[in-house]
Amino acid sequence: MIRFLIRTAISLVTAALGLLVASWILPDFRIEWGGFIVAILVFAIAQAVLSPFIFNLARQHASAILGGIGLVSTFVALLIASLFPGGITISGVVTWILATLIVWIITALGTWLLPLIFLKEKAKKAKA
Repeated sequence: MIRFLIRTAISLVTAALGLLVASWILPDFRIEWGGFIVAILVFAIAQAVLSPFIFNLARQHASAILGGIGLVSTFVALLIASLFPGGITISGVVTWILATLIVWIITALGTWLLPLIFLKEKAKKAKA
């Protein structure tokens, strides 16, 4: 249960970081602060649900694109999150592509590095 909560927190934090970095770098990626929490939740839930679904779909029908599953699920999660009013707004094809890359990189690095940090802290506490 604790691992689930930690992974959920990491997913929410990395989603927030990815969206914030994209909004800082890309002029056509806007966050409305009133809907930011909703955008984070929608993005994180969509990402969690879509990743396995898109993976299985690609594995069955297009195994050559399995390496791009994270990018595809990030794009679709951004698309879904942008449909909710008052959250994020993305304009232009280039911004969609760059936002997908930025958010994917941030969330991928975060989900890889943050558990290592938490586990390192847990190991230190266990030794003490």
